[in-house]
Amino acid sequence: MANMNNLTTLIKRLEAATSRLEDMMPTGSEPSAARNGLASLPESGLTAPGADVPNGPSSSQSQLAVAPLPPAIDDFDTLINGDVKTFVNMSEEIGGLVAEQSAAVLRAFAAERKFLIVTTKAKKPDIQSPVYMEVLKDLQSTMGIVNDIREANRPSPLFGHLTTVSEGINVLTWVAIETKPVDTITESLSSAQFWGNRVIKEYKEKDQTHVQWVQTFYRIFTSLTSYVKQHYPSGLTWNPDGIDPQQANEEVNNSNQSSTRSPPPQSSTGGPPPPPPLPNFSNAPPPPPMPPNGVSASRNPSDMGAVFDEISKGEAVTSKLRRVDPSSQTHKNPSLRAGSAVPAGPVRSDSSSSRGNRSPIPGTKPKPESMRAKKPPKKELEGNKWLIENYDGNPPSGMLEIKAHISHSILISRCTKTTIRVIGKANAISLDNCTRVSLIIDSLVSAVDVIKSPKFELQVLGMLPTIMLDQVDGAAVYLGRESLGTEVFTSKCTGVNVNLPPPGDEEGDYVERALPEQMKHVVRDGVMFSEIVEHAG
Repeated sequence: MANMNNLTTLIKRLEAATSRLEDMMPTGSEPSAARNGLASLPESGLTAPGADVPNGPSSSQSQLAVAPLPPAIDDFDTLINGDVKTFVNMSEEIGGLVAEQSAAVLRAFAAERKFLIVTTKAKKPDIQSPVYMEVLKDLQSTMGIVNDIREANRPSPLFGHLTTVSEGINVLTWVAIETKPVDTITESLSSAQFWGNRVIKEYKEKDQTHVQWVQTFYRIFTSLTSYVKQHYPSGLTWNPDGIDPQQANEEVNNSNQSSTRSPPPQSSTGGPPPPPPLPNFSNAPPPPPMPPNGVSASRNPSDMGAVFDEISKGEAVTSKLRRVDPSSQTHKNPSLRAGSAVPAGPVRSDSSSSRGNRSPIPGTKPKPESMRAKKPPKKELEGNKWLIENYDGNPPSGMLEIKAHISHSILISRCTKTTIRVIGKANAISLDNCTRVSLIIDSLVSAVDVIKSPKFELQVLGMLPTIMLDQVDGAAVYLGRESLGTEVFTSKCTGVNVNLPPPGDEEGDYVERALPEQMKHVVRDGVMFSEIVEHAG
């Protein structure tokens, strides 16, 4: 009887232990706690004999160790989740290759984030060592994908978009610059703006989505500049007390794989998931479509023999054709030609073979400038370029003033009877299709380029290296004492006069000098000589 009591007691103790072990089992897959790229610490196994066994899963969850992220990584995550994600969303609105390339940009920023995590955990390796190149491998490959998308789609109508991003992705190389990494960001922005401003100019009157897309891409550079100035003003820093770089890189790679691995699905009974259904091979695929011309690509040789048999019949081939009655033949009845419904003019065709050797039909001539709808005047700074367009007369405030910087280029087009004053030293000025425009400048770095702008006037107060005039009918140029070394180039121009100040420090009126228009060309001893035509009274 005592043995039976001991057996009953033992069974009850086993049931109690089994119940506690069942309570310790997790009810579902737990999310990864590795925020910083390192795997979470494993849960403890069975407890030692005699220890208190917890009665719930909360104690196992509390044993997960989560290392806090450094402030530099937190701020970089904010940049990715902010401006970079906004750029990706704008790219998805445009779609196509732009969306595909933006996804590669997001992966490149993720690769740079992983590189920054390695620098917080490892000592700085030798830049020429294979370990350093191994740490940079993911970043280099993702940046290469961004550029490959551009190179593989040069005929695309969105090539300007792809090139803007391809030129700007080099901004991520700031991590390899030991001193002043902000300068690399500024240079990459300038390269991106060269193409991005073209996209803005092309789409500013067609689709504002593309304009906002470029501006969103520019904001990434602004945010990244602030980030680098705050955390790495003198270059990227490593952890002097850290571990080996190769070991840190392997830990980050392993933690990324464990954090992105999805848990296996569980069935309601706790068993393994059912296997996927077997593929069905009973339904044969449909036959391939016929070619557009209805002829099979693989022709039987017997079919070709039948064709040649028909040709060899001679006149019997045309025996089934209907004969035209002589009363219906136009070459025998001029009255039918007069009332024919066939058009007398040539019929347009997109096929060059149908046109033969005839000359192409001329296109529609554009409307003259006076008959075109007038667009509103515009004065706008886009990047480093001023755009001055469609001014007819001076604004109510008087002359049109532009406060320029040494990096600014000024483009003036389709303006009439307008006086423009450029304050400060600019880079270059281009004047195109303007009439009776007066330009007053302080100094320029390069040149003033004037194209098809009659009745043009220019006054130089400071320094100007070059003036280029092309197809200008009537121009007056006033040079100052500091700009007497200016070079003037003319092509197909008439009535160009250059006004020079009086010599020395004398005060007086400007002296007008006309630029020659007529040239004489003579061959002497096999050499062509050109000289100005002189008119003697």
